[in-house]
Amino acid sequence: MTINDFVIVALVTYLIMLAAFFLSHIRRIHVPVMISIIVFDLCVPFYLFFNRDWEARLIDSGDILSFSVWMHFGFVLTLYILYAFQIHSVVKMLKRNVGVEAAEDAKDAKEDHRGQGKAILILRALVILTGTILIDPELAESGSAAIGS
Repeated sequence: MTINDFVIVALVTYLIMLAAFFLSHIRRIHVPVMISIIVFDLCVPFYLFFNRDWEARLIDSGDILSFSVWMHFGFVLTLYILYAFQIHSVVKMLKRNVGVEAAEDAKDAKEDHRGQGKAILILRALVILTGTILIDPELAESGSAAIGS
């Protein structure tokens, strides 16, 4: 049994994201790594759409009606929504307002950012896991196996 190359790439990016999460105090590492991985995750559906046989996998085989495909889609959608909240909390943290209220808002935004980061790590692991489960071994040999990120 071979592991799909795309799964390996997803796992490596997850490990890099995990390292950047624990190196959040070093912004020169944390920020570019996280932005790169968010962009990578946003590009994955396009890569899969253009490089996999979606019609054969979802329509012809009837997988579009399976719970696992919809669960994976729900995880991906939730991950993207969490990314939006994460970016919003960064904007709130970086605002340069003066005063006690501004300091409290920045502190709240930092706590939100940390909590969302933990949720993103858990959810991204689930996305990778469900995407790996959805790989069809028969299609893997032809190079058009993966559904998911």
